[in-house]
Amino acid sequence: MQKKIKLAVLISGTGRTLKNMIDRTKAGTLDAEIKLVVSSSSSASGLQYAEEAVIPIEILERPAFKSQGEFSTAIFDACRKAEVDYIAMAGYIKFLDIPDDFTNRVLNIHPALVPAFCGKGYYGDHVHAKVLEYGAKISGCSVHFVDQKYDNGPVILQKAVEVFETDTVASLNDRVFKAECEAYPEAIQLIAEERISVVGRIVKITPLTEPRVVEF
Repeated sequence: MQKKIKLAVLISGTGRTLKNMIDRTKAGTLDAEIKLVVSSSSSASGLQYAEEAVIPIEILERPAFKSQGEFSTAIFDACRKAEVDYIAMAGYIKFLDIPDDFTNRVLNIHPALVPAFCGKGYYGDHVHAKVLEYGAKISGCSVHFVDQKYDNGPVILQKAVEVFETDTVASLNDRVFKAECEAYPEAIQLIAEERISVVGRIVKITPLTEPRVVEF
């Protein structure tokens, strides 16, 4: 049987990416077990999905901590306590300091093709608005490891989405999110299958026909 990796999922809002992950784990198409959901807000509507799935919840809000360092430490301590293998940011908009023991163990999905339309302030509809304002013909999503800079870590995979002249922020958002629903579970599944290695900032994917090697 394929080993299931243990995940913590971090959310800030609607939790629609969390719901996608929950649905896929239940369907048996994603070899992962969500051990913890951490929210940056007690009012995040996505918490309902964790409650319905009976997943433990931690609410850690930035104003409750004196410094960025203390805030980050509290989150990673909760993840260590839950004994997770990886952390998946899912619409999580708070910046975190990544400790050494979580290098290449924190994932994020960005609603554009990094390094385009990314960095501080580029999240959610802000990204799609900038794509349309620029007149880009292609957008998409990027799953990447998280490091100490916004949207900067090694890219695991990307999916492209065509931008139409008739697009609005809402319509582009809908199409990109459909791509996200495929890309994020695909990236996590590659990790579960031990097909990912990182050399510098290059992520290498081992084909199924070759031995599976993981080097972090």
